[in-house]
Amino acid sequence: MQAFYSIRSECQLVERIDFDLLFRWFVGLGVDDPVWDATTFTKNRDRLLDGEVAARFLATVLAQPKVRGLLSIEHFSADGTLLEAWASTKSFRPKDGSGPPPDTGRNGEQDFRGQKRNNETHASTTDPDALLFRKGPGKEAKLCFMGHALMENRNGLIVGAVATRASGHAERLAALHLIEPHADRPSKVTLGAGKGFYAHDFVAELREINVALHLAQNISRPRSAIDGRTTRHAGYAVSQRIRKRIEKAFGWAKTVAGLRKARHRGLPKIDRQVTLAMAAYNLVRLPKLLDEAT
Repeated sequence: MQAFYSIRSECQLVERIDFDLLFRWFVGLGVDDPVWDATTFTKNRDRLLDGEVAARFLATVLAQPKVRGLLSIEHFSADGTLLEAWASTKSFRPKDGSGPPPDTGRNGEQDFRGQKRNNETHASTTDPDALLFRKGPGKEAKLCFMGHALMENRNGLIVGAVATRASGHAERLAALHLIEPHADRPSKVTLGAGKGFYAHDFVAELREINVALHLAQNISRPRSAIDGRTTRHAGYAVSQRIRKRIEKAFGWAKTVAGLRKARHRGLPKIDRQVTLAMAAYNLVRLPKLLDEAT
């Protein structure tokens, strides 16, 4: 419900349930029934994380008989996006406890100009799992996580999602993790991805699990891991065109489902938020797809 209606916090969700009859009906409350406290989510969050409820919910949605007929089992695309952590750069402090303390007050100022700060020597005091990362040259560095998704290419539904710490190789590791359960087939599986996935080790590992490499060519490199053996097939051009649809899922999740900035702290909770946002994206698209299929 938070993802569908762009509700920023659990406190606001409880307030919405209190006065909105639609929300009351959805959660099974009568018109005069009392609404629980927002701390109910906090008390039950660890239990939901231990039970991997978010991943099981996404799998249950995809396992519906009518939905299975919409999914491709051979052609996929992978991509990742940066998620801003719920932690300020002021909390990025030296691990050894050195450095001047921030000014007194609730939001004390801290001057870190001229300091060399990196993930090896510094860590956030409010969210140690968040890492300092920049999207590209000339961009500002922020405390971030990374969200990753695996999309099937027939209708653009998300079939796998995971969150990781931000790093230069996180996208490739997540793509391998997400595609591996789908690669155990007699016929080859295709995986479309952008130039950011270019790495000889990544290409070799995909070939070991019988995945055809439909990665964008990096023509700036003297020797490309993707050559004419792959690009000469018509399916390569199709895969490169369709893989861009995964940006729609990330765009919806950031603008509507509140994934632009993390609502929680700690990698397990961020992973749950990403997975539920991707499941909500599927649920938004499924009514139209099922109507077209009939």
